[in-house]
Amino acid sequence: MDNADNLFHPSLAAALMKLDPEDGEQIMEYFKTHALLTREKALLQASVRDQKKLLVENAKALFSLAPSPPTVNPAPTTPVDQPPSPAGATAAVPSNAPPPSSHDHRDRHSRRRRGDRKARPSSDSFSLEVEPRVDVSRLDLRVGRILSVRQHPLTDAMSVQEVDVGENAPRTVVSKLGVKTNQVVLQGSLAVLLCNVKSCKLRGVVSQARLLCCSTSDDHTELLTPPTGSTPGDRITFLNYPGDPDRELQSKQRVWELLQPDLQVDSKGVANYMGCGFEVKGKGLCRAPTLTNCAIR
Repeated sequence: MDNADNLFHPSLAAALMKLDPEDGEQIMEYFKTHALLTREKALLQASVRDQKKLLVENAKALFSLAPSPPTVNPAPTTPVDQPPSPAGATAAVPSNAPPPSSHDHRDRHSRRRRGDRKARPSSDSFSLEVEPRVDVSRLDLRVGRILSVRQHPLTDAMSVQEVDVGENAPRTVVSKLGVKTNQVVLQGSLAVLLCNVKSCKLRGVVSQARLLCCSTSDDHTELLTPPTGSTPGDRITFLNYPGDPDRELQSKQRVWELLQPDLQVDSKGVANYMGCGFEVKGKGLCRAPTLTNCAIR
């Protein structure tokens, strides 16, 4: 968000926090995220315009290098007062006609090859016009069962969970559940995990997934709860956003950061994205145990 922070004057953030102390910071993050998305879209559109301009220039260059149709010279007439040339004699070349230059031939050949190389990436330039979708279907969300919980060895603000997500081995997850979360109660419970984040070290411990929780401004945190009957490995889908998730979310695309402002718990306690609920097909919707009208992180 460093680039987005430069788009807003500090006084604007201060004024917003003064008007709405509870949700001001969240609103500001929402504005920053959308400002960054607008900037990236403008850069992409500028790149597409440059590619189109290059295609036009290459087309003009190829047209100018195309061979012109051969001209038909009239048959030479033999003067009456000159006898015909004997058989086998070669025609005299006019002294003022310049000999063909091998350098000119090589130069035309090299220009034609350069033109071919410039025109070749045309298919790639057209592919830039199709922007990748940025919606919740790109997230690999699954139901997981927390097998164990322990305190992070280097910090009290984090805990380490071993979670079964329906794979051959459990995943290690490092999370910031907050000091008010009862970690003993979490052991054996079901949770919602984001499984296609890139593995990373958090204070020396490798985290292989992300536990989704909801929280209020006073740091009260709860894990999202899958519907009754869910089992580890169940996919969480969205009715209005079909599609297969990414194999791994690329950090440079900032997919999670762009989607997070629209992940909310509504007034009924249902987890949703843009009004579409987190659903385990055939089993129901994911919910917050007690919280309502709060953000999912």
